[in-house]
Amino acid sequence: MTDFARLLQALVSGGVEFIIIGGVAATAHGSAHVTADLDIVYRRTPQNIARLAEALSPLQPYIRGAPPGLPFQFDVETIRRGLNFTLVTVAGDLDAMGEATGGGTYEALLSRSETRLLFGLDVRFVDLETLIHLKRAAGRPKDLERIAELEAISEERRKT
Repeated sequence: MTDFARLLQALVSGGVEFIIIGGVAATAHGSAHVTADLDIVYRRTPQNIARLAEALSPLQPYIRGAPPGLPFQFDVETIRRGLNFTLVTVAGDLDAMGEATGGGTYEALLSRSETRLLFGLDVRFVDLETLIHLKRAAGRPKDLERIAELEAISEERRKT
């Protein structure tokens, strides 16, 4: 079970610049779907990469699905050389993406995000229309299943 509050607290306390996408963003916009992980797009500046590595270090991030014992360190050099990471931590699963399929980088998504209060923390979420676009671009069956619900939520908001 993912402890979303603990993951978000680590990121916010660490000063990490990130935007929530995926299931947690869908829930924030009114989806009834329950998600098992936290999906974020993080800013890829050297300073933010350092903050991300430091913030997650106490949570012991490891590549999700990898056999135990592989020599893996989620440090500045690893993040700099990589882009998107599917991680398991002691607080649960986290997908940390330098670039989201169909949405681009943190900078590209920033103007299409909004700040909301979650677990007592100010965090950024992609807006509903962008979330629908990201899910469509990802094209995974589970994402495509959620689009109808998100479009219904969007349509209802336009009416009010």
